[in-house]
Amino acid sequence: MLSSTALISTHRFYSTADFKNFSILMIGRLLGGIATSLLFSVFEAWLVGAHASAGVMTHLGKSFSSAQYGNSIIAILAGQVANKAANHAEFKPVSKDSGFYTGGYLGPFDVSLVALIACGLLATCLWEENYGETSNDDNGKSSKTSAVGQFKNAFYTTIRSPDIFSIGVLSSLFEGSMYIFVFMWTPALTALAKEEMGDDFDGLPFGVIFSTFMVCCMAGSSIFSIAMEKMKPEQLAVYVFAIAFAAFVMVVLSGSATTTFLAMNLFEVCVGMYFPSMGTMKGMIVPEEKRAAIYNLNRIPLNFIVLFSLLTDLTPKVSFILCSCMMMASTVLQIKLRARRVQGVGSTEGN
Repeated sequence: MLSSTALISTHRFYSTADFKNFSILMIGRLLGGIATSLLFSVFEAWLVGAHASAGVMTHLGKSFSSAQYGNSIIAILAGQVANKAANHAEFKPVSKDSGFYTGGYLGPFDVSLVALIACGLLATCLWEENYGETSNDDNGKSSKTSAVGQFKNAFYTTIRSPDIFSIGVLSSLFEGSMYIFVFMWTPALTALAKEEMGDDFDGLPFGVIFSTFMVCCMAGSSIFSIAMEKMKPEQLAVYVFAIAFAAFVMVVLSGSATTTFLAMNLFEVCVGMYFPSMGTMKGMIVPEEKRAAIYNLNRIPLNFIVLFSLLTDLTPKVSFILCSCMMMASTVLQIKLRARRVQGVGSTEGN
C-alpha cells in the first residue's frame, strides 16, 4: 500500500512540473518530499520484511547487491532516454497564456510518468502486503499506534540503542556526502578542465561522465557481492567509509581534472558498495515493527546536511573538505559499531 502511495506521490510531483505557476510547483515539491521519504524507506522495509517472512535473511545482502546493480543499469538507460526526450521537442506552452508547457527539459519528466505508472501497477499486482510486526496489548489483541506515536517510539528506540543510533548517523553522513557530491562534481570538473585547456575548452561530456559513474556503482555492487562471501557487512563497511574518505582527500588535494575524475570514480565504487552494506546492516539491527519509522527518522539529519551545504553557498573545494570530514567520522563510528556487534553489545531494542 505504501509503495503504491510513494509512486502516486512521485507521479503527482512530476505532473506539476509542466505548469508555470509557483503555487502548483510548490505543491509538487511537497508531494516530491513525501514521495522521496517513502521511496527511501518503504521499499527497503518491504524487502527486509519479505526476506524475514520467507526465512531467507542470509540472502538479504545478495538481494541488495542485485538491486544496486540493476539500479545502476536503469540509471544509465534513463540518462540516455532523458537526453533523447529533452531534445525531442521544443519547449513551449500548449496554448497562449495557458500556463501549461511541454517539450524541452520537461520531456524527461513526462516520460518518467510512464515508468511510474508501470511500477505502480506491478507493485500492486505482484507484491504481497507487508504490515510488519504488531505489538499486543494485555488481552493478547494486536494494538495499533498513531503515526505520531510510531515516530515517538522510533525516536526513543533510536536514542536508546547505540547500534541503531550509529546506523542512523552513518547513513546520514554518507548519503549527505553523496548528495553534496552530486551537486558539486559538475562545477569542480568544469573549473579544472577550463584551467587546464584554456581557450580550447569546449565543455565536458556530462552524459558520458554520468554513465561512467554508474558503471563504477555497478562495479561496487559486484565487489560487495563477492566480498560478503568472506566478510561481514560491518567489516566491509569500514573499508567502504575509509576508501570514500581517501577518495575525497584526493579530490581536495588534486589540481588535475584527470586525477579528480579518477577519485570521483573511486567514490562511486564506494557508493555501489555502501547501499547493499548499509541495507544488510539495517536489516539485522533495526527492529521490524519500527523499521519504516526509523528509516524516515534517519532522513531528517540527512536533509539538514544537504540544506546546510546549499544555503551556505560553499565552494566545491570546501564542500569536498566537508565530505572528507564526514567520511573520516563515519570510519571511526563504523569501527566502533563493528566492535560492538562482534562483542554482542548494544541490543536491537536498546533495553
